[in-house]
Amino acid sequence: MKVEEQLIIRSGNSCEMCAAESDLKLFEIPPQNGISADTCILICSKCTAQIEKKEELDSNHWKCLTTSMWSEVPAVQVTAWRMLNRLRNESWASENLDMMYLTDENLAWAKTTGDHENDGTVELHKDSNGHILQNGDSVVLIKSLDVKGSTLNAKMGTVVKNIRIVEDNIEQIEGKIEGQQIVILTKFVRKQAG
Repeated sequence: MKVEEQLIIRSGNSCEMCAAESDLKLFEIPPQNGISADTCILICSKCTAQIEKKEELDSNHWKCLTTSMWSEVPAVQVTAWRMLNRLRNESWASENLDMMYLTDENLAWAKTTGDHENDGTVELHKDSNGHILQNGDSVVLIKSLDVKGSTLNAKMGTVVKNIRIVEDNIEQIEGKIEGQQIVILTKFVRKQAG
């Protein structure tokens, strides 16, 4: 039986964190030594996006942890512990964290990523108005920019289509202007509506 089929049976075809019943997928709990039902969980897209820090943490959504933290599945326990730690500034999360018990082995697994040492803030690429930027978005320059190492001057109001976010720097995106691929600071762009 495939791992995903095992997870569907184990979870009753619902998210093992929040019990949502749609848009479910297998999620590997890092670090991995191979995929198995013991090292993976079945979760919804909202849980996935927030666990992977691709979306702001929604405290109300994660109140589901008050139930899922009691799961007998180690991978669910580890994930619940990590998320409760991210939300530890919330009184309900802190109280649940104090009540939660993990075996020494599972606690060691939960701590391996170091995620518990960080707060729940998520660093996302945002434009000058605070709107979240994603790969494929179109942006408008809000300032004329001289492109370093080039004679190109990108004029204010220029539309840059199909941008790519720079993974390791939330202040930078990449895009083409006049056929030339350049790096643009997010503080100089506005996300184009639509």
